[in-house]
Amino acid sequence: MSQIYVPSSGPDSWQAFLADPAKHWRMGYSARTLAHSWEKAKGLPSEIAAMFDKPAELLAAFPEHKVPLAGGGRDSQSDVFALIRFGEETCAATIEGKVKEPFGPTVGEWFAGPSVGKRLRMLQIRDLLGLDAVPPSDVRYQLLHRTSSALLEAKRFKTDEAAMIVHSFSVSRMWFADFERFASLFGVSARPDQPIIIVLKSGRRLRLGWATGNPEHLSH
Repeated sequence: MSQIYVPSSGPDSWQAFLADPAKHWRMGYSARTLAHSWEKAKGLPSEIAAMFDKPAELLAAFPEHKVPLAGGGRDSQSDVFALIRFGEETCAATIEGKVKEPFGPTVGEWFAGPSVGKRLRMLQIRDLLGLDAVPPSDVRYQLLHRTSSALLEAKRFKTDEAAMIVHSFSVSRMWFADFERFASLFGVSARPDQPIIIVLKSGRRLRLGWATGNPEHLSH
């Protein structure tokens, strides 16, 4: 993974970073919609800023940011990784864009007959999230590793907290129930457009959120 990044010249600059630029760059889908939303905001989209209880400022955003996790295999690739300042504090946030696309396999599907690599990765995820056991089979694995990525980057950049925010452009809030189920692992209830602040067993502060994006960006 390169540590050198180049400035964006507009939404279309984001396409090259996708795993499959031709397949994933389509109008009405999350990758393209997210790019137009963030570029038009020229900073933090207002719905993302609203996830913070103090005035929030985007310091830097990295589209399709990869974070290596234990066990080898594929890195966790966030749609956006953002360094955010709010008040006198900073946050390392992974942003997961969504329209109609699901969150991918459940823990039960991903961890069925797990390899040594998957066992190592799950141990790391459990340690980062402060979980005493493998999460229930109906929890979406993607939410686990995206949140773990945020925590790893918070440590690397020495920020005050980590955040995992779903930036959803679905008018019907498709897949919110999956996010709600994930939040329940920490004994909290999730509401759209309301941040959740959790202090993990490690003492690390974690912010979770479901931010409703402006559907006007679906037509770009």
